[in-house]
Amino acid sequence: QVQLVESGGGLVQAGGSLRLSCLASGRTVSRYSMAWFRQAPGKEREFVSVIGWLGTPHYADSVKDRFTISRDNAKNTLYLQMNSLKPDDTGVYYCAAPKSEGGITGFTDAYNYDYWGQGTRVTVSS
Repeated sequence: QVQLVESGGGLVQAGGSLRLSCLASGRTVSRYSMAWFRQAPGKEREFVSVIGWLGTPHYADSVKDRFTISRDNAKNTLYLQMNSLKPDDTGVYYCAAPKSEGGITGFTDAYNYDYWGQGTRVTVSS
């Protein structure tokens, strides 16, 4: 049974930073691609970032150069370091993983992920 549990969200002023964590149980994060998505109020869930099983990161244009995805294989945890936060970054952030090991095609599409955490809320005030 795969479980993903996010933490680290909160309220921060614009320009501030937060680090989100996603603890994975039931699988070894180093063997899977894993991603972060977010959903703002009234909007669809959108891709934020993914780290491939070989460690290659990809980012949405809206967060490039501000967010950094990483993982700690020993702790089986995925991270998202968010700097220079903007009010548009407000939303619920979800950790996601596919069922299969290795790479993932269409990594920006939420339908390609099988496991999701419960989400952690990030609010950025102006």
